[in-house]
Amino acid sequence: MRRLVTALCLSFLTAGPALAASCGNDSSGFNAWKSEFAREAQAAGVKKKGIDALMGSSYSHGTIKADRSQKGVKYSFEKFVKIRLGSLDGFAATARKRKARNANFYASLEKRYGVPAGIIIAIHGMETAYGKFMWPKKAPTVVSSILTVTYDCRRSDFFKPHALAALKMVDRGMLSSNQKGAYHGELGHTQFLPGNAMRYGVDGNGDGRVDFYNEADALASTANFLRQKGWKPGKGYQEGQTNYRVLNEWNAATVYQQAIAASAIRIDR
Repeated sequence: MRRLVTALCLSFLTAGPALAASCGNDSSGFNAWKSEFAREAQAAGVKKKGIDALMGSSYSHGTIKADRSQKGVKYSFEKFVKIRLGSLDGFAATARKRKARNANFYASLEKRYGVPAGIIIAIHGMETAYGKFMWPKKAPTVVSSILTVTYDCRRSDFFKPHALAALKMVDRGMLSSNQKGAYHGELGHTQFLPGNAMRYGVDGNGDGRVDFYNEADALASTANFLRQKGWKPGKGYQEGQTNYRVLNEWNAATVYQQAIAASAIRIDR
């Protein structure tokens, strides 16, 4: 999820300050840091598979380049829609076709979580074009990217719980150690950060496991995330209505929230 603004307090993932690994601002100290962080990860409950994934990770220069170039969303709503969606009506027309092809699935999500199909499909389309672009062309692994930003001094404390979560996901078979992801460790159809994936992930297709690269699991998890963040079934989601504030939990950019709401209402009409 390009959800770098999502606050995460997962106390069960964090180790004591005495074990805290150092950080760095370039690749030179990364390998030494991995050994330090391995001790911290073990203390947090990461097992052998997760530790092996940690030790086999590499510093992602692409991640650092992407992180350093972030400038936030400063576009007007109209420009943002043009860049991300092309047009609201065109985007919604495509989304309605997806909804019609799998109407029972989206209806089941709304029945269970109270989140309308339009919201879920809008997020899916905006995040990864319905799964077509889940990682960049020269993508790092999820493990390498999330460990790189955890090692980097800029926002180490923010990313650390997500790094520990990613390693635990490897332990539990929820994530392959060589699975590619986005530059900040976002994974799957709707780009969850690993900590959120661990906390809000649900099995959407009934196979007994949670896989964010499976569409049903990812979309069910997205609906669960929104419900757990305060979504009220049957209430509106346009600006000024009850559920609009919950969109801020997904992405703090105002234009992103506006685009979700504006496209979702067209999808659900």
